[in-house]
Amino acid sequence: MDRQEDVCEIACTDEEKVARVKQGMNAHNTMEVAKIFKALADDTRIKIAYSLTVQDELCVCDVANIVECTTATASHHLRLLRNLGLVKYRKEGKFVYYSLDDHHVKQLIQLAFEYQSEVSG
Repeated sequence: MDRQEDVCEIACTDEEKVARVKQGMNAHNTMEVAKIFKALADDTRIKIAYSLTVQDELCVCDVANIVECTTATASHHLRLLRNLGLVKYRKEGKFVYYSLDDHHVKQLIQLAFEYQSEVSG
């Protein structure tokens, strides 16, 4: 594709649309949203997140087994997801169980996988 085909041939701006979008965007913290997508852009972390949409709660050992990594690696990824508020954990005796933080996170993961299935197949 020629580079010139994907840009406007003349510069013009619809000030009303631009103002409306900017106002809406300024009402949100786009950097925090970007952090969520950055965290999920890692193959291991998206596998963990997907696993937690299939099974509501998993211990660190189960997560490590599912994504085929060490428990230390799984714990590292789970901690990052927890720090971003995507997953939560609870400790029961010697076990630590993780789950998605809420239904919004589950919907986000499910929608991403549905979209990927539609565009690839």
